[in-house]
Parts: sequence; structure tokens; C-alpha cells
Amino acid sequence: MAGSQDFAADPRNAAALVWLNGELIPKAKARVSIFDAGFVLGDGVWEGLRLHKGRLMFLDAHLDRLFEGAAAIELDIGLSRSGLVEALQALFAANEMTDGVHIRLMVTRGEKAAANQDPRNALGRPTIVIVAEWKTPSPALATRGLKLASVKVRCTPREMFDMRLNSHSRLNLILALQEAIRAGADEALMLDPQGFVASCNATNFFWVRDGELRTSRDEFCFNGVTRANVMALARANRIPFVQGDFPLEDARGADEAFVTGTFGGLTPVREIDGRVLPQALPGPLTRRLRGLYDALKDAEAAR
Repeated sequence: MAGSQDFAADPRNAAALVWLNGELIPKAKARVSIFDAGFVLGDGVWEGLRLHKGRLMFLDAHLDRLFEGAAAIELDIGLSRSGLVEALQALFAANEMTDGVHIRLMVTRGEKAAANQDPRNALGRPTIVIVAEWKTPSPALATRGLKLASVKVRCTPREMFDMRLNSHSRLNLILALQEAIRAGADEALMLDPQGFVASCNATNFFWVRDGELRTSRDEFCFNGVTRANVMALARANRIPFVQGDFPLEDARGADEAFVTGTFGGLTPVREIDGRVLPQALPGPLTRRLRGLYDALKDAEAAR
């Protein structure tokens, strides 16, 4: 059993280089200090990207999110947008990568003078790591789908822990996933503080009832690039679509459902809290939106 990040191992990744603070290094030799703020505290931000047909998908939106996250925690990345793109392209060239690649770009506050919380103890140089791997979603997920379980761990408001910030600290989300795994599920379906459907632990959640696409409001879910693209596609193609506060029972009674993320795109859901959804996977609206999203990616690659 695996979640929306399920993938098949690719032997090419064993020899792939990573980008670490300006150097291309075999990943077996890549090291950061035990005093790095990311290791000590999870103090940093990250971004997931995909390389599709030679082009980084929706790059501006991803870089916007990265720099906004860094600004929110008062972290100077130390590279411009163009500098990060040059680093990414250098890594792709070194690894001879052009397609089917998933990238994790990570920035921490860097090494600290002491292993404590105070950001003023940072020595002034951020740590930047880029890991690029040949990694595509398991084809079986399109017909097998995900099993979701609602959990007690709630999504939190911005003043507590901002779900819209791609922080290295993910412990609350890991706790939610562990609860779901104990229930025999693949991923957790999380509620907001008022008990309305909000998000999964690693992806954003959509469902369909009576031909209408539904999802949560923006406040208590990830600031997903794929989520935004799906909502824009629904509106552009006149698919009935509502964002709002929905009780858990509304999602449990869905005709079909899917989750979204940079890695998996649109991944169908087969079961919510023990109820198997009635549509064969992928459901008709899920299938239509997957096709629209694939066409959008191809158009982005051709730009």
C-alpha cells in the first residue's frame, strides 16, 4: 500500500548527481552539517517541480511560491530566480535529463553556531540542495486509486502553522498520515478547525457529486500549483465547480474523487472511510480533467 507519491524505481537514479551549494556531487557523497537549521529544526522551505519534455512545468508559479515562502520566514535564499534556473539547468545537463523527472529544491537557513531555535545564530549562508530523479507516478494508481481515511489531526490556521507555506517542518502532516496508515488507508483526509473538509496530508482533495466538482476554500489547504491549474481548467471548460465549507459526509458520499499534486498530477480516489466510490476509476470527470491537464502540460512544454 502506498500513497500518491508511489513510483517505480529507476536504476538511472543511482548514478545521478545532486546540486549542493553550487557543486554537482554524487548523491552518496552529498552532506550537510549536523548544525544545519534544516536538520536541527526543519527551518527552511522547499519546492517540488517536474521536468516534462525538456521544460520545467509552471516554473513561474513554483518560483513565486518558493520566494514567497522564504520571505515569510525571513530567509534570504542567496540566489536570484535566474540563478536558481541556471542551477537547475546545469543539473539536468550533467545528468542528461529531459523528461519524466521530479525535482526537490530545498533551501534552509544554513549552518548555525549552535543547535538551537534562534535564527540569529545562523552563520549567514543558506543551504541549497537540488535533487532531480527520474520518477513518474505508478501507472497502476490510475485504476487502483487511493484509499483515504479521515483523521483527528486538523489543518491549522495561518497564525498557528500555515498550511500554505512549503515548510521543511511536516510533523503534523506525518502524524496525520500515520493515523491514516493505522486505519489501513493510503493517505489522510484532514479537516479544518471547524470540521469541514480541507486537505490530504500531502495533496489537495477534490470530489464530485451530481456532476459538480467540489473542493475546500483556500485557507486550510496547500497552496497547490496543480490545484490552481485544475480549478482554472474547470472554469475555462464550464465544468460546474464550487469551493466552500463542506462537511465530511459530503465527501464520503462522493460519486468520484481525486487528489492533486506536482508529482502525481490528478490521482483518483477509490475509497473514503471504508466506502468504495461508485464510479469505475478514473471516474468520468476525473478522466476528463486528467486529459485537460495533460494537454495543458504539453502546451506549456511547447511554449
